[in-house]
Amino acid sequence: MKTLDEVCLEHDEFEAIRLKNSEGLSQIDCAEKMKVSQSTFQRILTSANQKITEALVMGKAIKIVNTAS
Repeated sequence: MKTLDEVCLEHDEFEAIRLKNSEGLSQIDCAEKMKVSQSTFQRILTSANQKITEALVMGKAIKIVNTAS
């Protein structure tokens, strides 16, 4: 794993994927749980999906980072 390039998945992106795909919630419910608008949730989810796809296609590791300061 140490030799792989990484894709950094931010904590909110991870949470969006978890709520939508693991919990099976609607986007409206996900947005409410994350306390963001539905359009913001959609942007976060799209970004997460792009990063995960890049990692799978390009053989990169996925690192989950907490960007909150």
